[in-house]
Amino acid sequence: MRKNLLRAAVTMVAAAGLSLSAGTALATPGGPGVTARVIAQTTIGDTDYILRQITVPPGQSTGWHYHDGTLHGFVQHGTLSHFDSDCQSDGVYHAGSGLTEPSGSDHVHIGRNLGRTDVVLDVLYVLPHGAPLAQDAPNPGCDFQ
Repeated sequence: MRKNLLRAAVTMVAAAGLSLSAGTALATPGGPGVTARVIAQTTIGDTDYILRQITVPPGQSTGWHYHDGTLHGFVQHGTLSHFDSDCQSDGVYHAGSGLTEPSGSDHVHIGRNLGRTDVVLDVLYVLPHGAPLAQDAPNPGCDFQ
């Protein structure tokens, strides 16, 4: 069901006039080899909608961060291990899974690829107009990065 909701959200935003972009995204937090590209983006009122595809190679992570708006993700390939600022796993997402990341500095998190293949995510960012894609955050004291 989450998969259908994410696809419906992406379709709705696209219908509202999402512009396609072949360029690469702004700064991508994370380790070596983590890449991201903007697939499409638009602004409606005071909200930016940005659809990105993010690839996290085996053994790498997104880095510790939070967002100023809500994110809706869909795992296209691989398995994403997600951790909160208490260093606890708050989800393991396999290919075909959807996830939501709430906004705010009280939701610091990291996504890690603990598998042997790339994790490929499609992510819809719903952000206040002009907000950065992510805010870097220090490691909250976990024994992993």
